[in-house]
Amino acid sequence: MKITLQRCFFSEKEKVFAEHGGIKIISFKFSNGTEALKITNTKGFITVLPFKGQQVWRAEFCGHPLTMKTMFDEPTLSDNFLKTYGAFLIHCGLTAIGNPSPEDTHLQHGELPNAAYEKAYITLGEDECGKYAELSGEYDFIIGFEVGYSFRPHCRLYENGTILHIHNDIINLRSNPLEYFYLCHINFKPVDGAEMIYSAKKENIFMHKDIPENMPKLEEYMGRLDNNILIHNKIDSSSQYYQPEIVFTVKYEKDEDGRGYCLQVLPDKYACMVSHHPDQLPFGIRWISRGEDEDALGMLLPATAEHHGYIDCMKKGFAKYIEPKGRISLDFQAGLLEPDQTVETIQKINKII
Repeated sequence: MKITLQRCFFSEKEKVFAEHGGIKIISFKFSNGTEALKITNTKGFITVLPFKGQQVWRAEFCGHPLTMKTMFDEPTLSDNFLKTYGAFLIHCGLTAIGNPSPEDTHLQHGELPNAAYEKAYITLGEDECGKYAELSGEYDFIIGFEVGYSFRPHCRLYENGTILHIHNDIINLRSNPLEYFYLCHINFKPVDGAEMIYSAKKENIFMHKDIPENMPKLEEYMGRLDNNILIHNKIDSSSQYYQPEIVFTVKYEKDEDGRGYCLQVLPDKYACMVSHHPDQLPFGIRWISRGEDEDALGMLLPATAEHHGYIDCMKKGFAKYIEPKGRISLDFQAGLLEPDQTVETIQKINKII
């Protein structure tokens, strides 16, 4: 069953919008009027913003809050990336991604993060994996004589699941090729004592040495990473320094199904997880920022390009294209693994590398 969402379905008071097996969907508005759905299942919940970027604002499973720490308890009405920055999962692109250089004219991470969706849906269904609820939508971005595309994200959560299954369709609406860039900002909460385990070789991890002036502690820690890049695999705020941030590019190896993996294995053997297709999204951007007000482990941001803005992407040949009137799909997963799933996935990773 597919339900077309209307803004009138949402009010300040929480209401049970739909139920499907062990899934319950609750509609509400944040204090500033931003519409949201809380999708609960037998393991936890996600909170999604159907009309604002189709962001996954919060995610929590098995008693583990997954979302990074920020100063934003609620999304704001702004479409400025950093003025409403607190979500677990944010779509970025498509005309550009990353931080604009002084010569760039695009928004930080493009138009998708806070895109205003006119069409949004909830689908309740069942397949071989069980009952599920899926948020989807359609965002058409058209500039006369320049660009026209339809971005159609899907975020599926199963009744007994702890993983978000993301499927994005991109349709070129014009009669000339569509140049595009995509990145998914997946922002986990880092946990001291955890360890990152992933399907990439040491020689395929590259640190970007973007050091602001008068940051001796950051420069010193980057020097340590230069000597041994693998020291950042252990999550330890007492011996590491990520203020304001350190960004890496990681190239992932894939298994027989074409998937790469990255885990933050927690002390209790649960694990935060991202899995993607390197053939679709060849860059695994890793973004870490740890401080009193922001604390984030973007351990794998699946992307088509690096993060330094449009001009840099074009200089490096990172642009991808969709044929006239063509379409492509991008698929990845993000969420929490339970301990037995953690063991199984580590075995996959060890087999890959």
